[in-house]
Amino acid sequence: MRRPVLAAMVFLCLPVVPSAQVPISTKREQATQRQRAGSPPERAESAAFNVGKFPIGITFDGTNIWVANGGSNTVTRLRASDGAAVRTFNVGKFPIGLAFDGASVWVADGESNNLMKLRPSDGAVLGTFSVGRKPSMLAFDGTNIWVANENSDNVMKLRASDGAVLGTFNVEKNPVGVVFDGTNIWVVNRDSNTVSKLRASDGAVLGSFSVGRVPLSVACDGANIWVTNSESDSVTKLRASDGAVLGNFNVAKVPGGVAFDGTNIWVTNEESNSVMKMRASDGAVLDTFTVGTLPLQVAFDGASIWVTNGRSDSVSKLKM
Repeated sequence: MRRPVLAAMVFLCLPVVPSAQVPISTKREQATQRQRAGSPPERAESAAFNVGKFPIGITFDGTNIWVANGGSNTVTRLRASDGAAVRTFNVGKFPIGLAFDGASVWVADGESNNLMKLRPSDGAVLGTFSVGRKPSMLAFDGTNIWVANENSDNVMKLRASDGAVLGTFNVEKNPVGVVFDGTNIWVVNRDSNTVSKLRASDGAVLGSFSVGRVPLSVACDGANIWVTNSESDSVTKLRASDGAVLGNFNVAKVPGGVAFDGTNIWVTNEESNSVMKMRASDGAVLDTFTVGTLPLQVAFDGASIWVTNGRSDSVSKLKM
């Protein structure tokens, strides 16, 4: 029996500008020096922060972390530097997906069948736009917002400036995850066990590629596409240029969300209450971190990894 989707990851396949006081390059040099000295690698420091009920979606706006609280019909804005909850804003019904377009935060309301566009400074609603049935995840391609409509078996392209619908494109069954690779849009089709590749300029389908059972989420590392397979307990790596499978890597139980930090891939394991860090070059598991109950989505802010814990009503911050 197919499990219902709990999380839909949203990631833009573009480099994240680090906001940490210590540059990532310096951190890598420090880690290398520790290895040469025979010292064990440093583990991530973790902290947890309360948000609304059943947090699912998460995104970073350059300063703050935004969390979609599906059970509270709200989004929470937290200061990325220390996790302080700055504001909570009411949205539609069952917010799931989030995306930041460089100026505004977009929210997919799964039970309202619309997207809301919020001004980050004060949460003011700048527009509400009708989309397909059960919108789940979002991606930004530099100009437009893409939304996967799970129960319509399509994705829609909306102009970020005004929300105008520029196209509706059929994909396969139950699309729940989406990412932009710099040229094309990749869509996870949960109940087809595939990912679809669409040309972002016109929505033309360029290919469909098989992955594991019940794929949920997708990320891009700049050259490759990573897909979590929730019922295969694995992650599939595909070459973005042609969809060739470069590897299938075992993880813990029910992998859900996925993100890229510039070097490594991070995967949430929903039924193991953990997050795995995998080397993007070869899929090797580098470490596993315990987080809250039912970790769903994951995001990178340039310095830390953030995880939504659906049944703990919290987010975990792993400071690297």
